[in-house]
Amino acid sequence: MHKISVSLSGHQTSISLESEFFEVLQKIAHERNTSVASIIKNIDEHRLPNTNLSSEIRVWILKQLLKTSK
Repeated sequence: MHKISVSLSGHQTSISLESEFFEVLQKIAHERNTSVASIIKNIDEHRLPNTNLSSEIRVWILKQLLKTSK
């Protein structure tokens, strides 16, 4: 597991992701010339209330990978 600390809406938050997901997230951030924190902030801003942020990040990563596999 990889623990990520980010500031969301002015509050420090920690997210745990499996190393495989974190590596893909880093790769996507690098390809988009942005930061992991920026991607997480965007996911957080668009997720439904009462949904788990770590789960939302995993789903977002999966969707990105599916887009590129077409």
